Amino acid sequence: MISIYSISALIFAYLFGSIPTAVWIGQAFYGIDVREYGSGNAGATNTFRVLGKKAGIAVMILDILKGYTATNLAYLIGLSVTGPQDSVQFVNYQLALGITAVMGHLFPVFAGFRGGKGIATLFGMIVAVHPGSALVCVLTFVIVLLISKYVSLSSILSGFSFPLSIIFIFQSPIRSVVLYGMCICILILVTHQKNIERLLKGKESKVNLFKRKE
Repeated sequence: MISIYSISALIFAYLFGSIPTAVWIGQAFYGIDVREYGSGNAGATNTFRVLGKKAGIAVMILDILKGYTATNLAYLIGLSVTGPQDSVQFVNYQLALGITAVMGHLFPVFAGFRGGKGIATLFGMIVAVHPGSALVCVLTFVIVLLISKYVSLSSILSGFSFPLSIIFIFQSPIRSVVLYGMCICILILVTHQKNIERLLKGKESKVNLFKRKE
């Protein structure tokens, strides 16, 4: 059911996603537009690479909050439109809002439509929709990052762990969530193509979380 409330929520979700945290933090505190360095993306991974762990962590947290907040706008639409909060219809509204926020991150209206890759924003969406699988994603990210020191590889494998956990661990009965998880894998492969190429060539930059940036 389409209503003024659902349309307004989608618009706000896109605007939340469009907040270019990496660009604004880089310009405000470092005088740097991260899109002009590293991989050229306005996301947490490139912020880690260009500005260091403090800025990278800040951008990651804020980007997660973007996805989480946008997805939870479903609670404001109204039960008459979304149905009960434990219904498939409600989850589908959450997915629609979260996807819209991710599109905002990829193509932000506030930053000339040059955004990031959406992994942190995707994760915020996962936290809102399925906290259990979000925990699996976090564990996967942390373990891979500690072992490999590659933020990009950690993000990729973390993203892939979502549909796998949904299917094999939690066995979600909601088909749209499973389909969304599969779409995440495709999106990750598309947006991380250059990272994957650098990883295969051994040219991807590493991040040492326990070493101060000089």
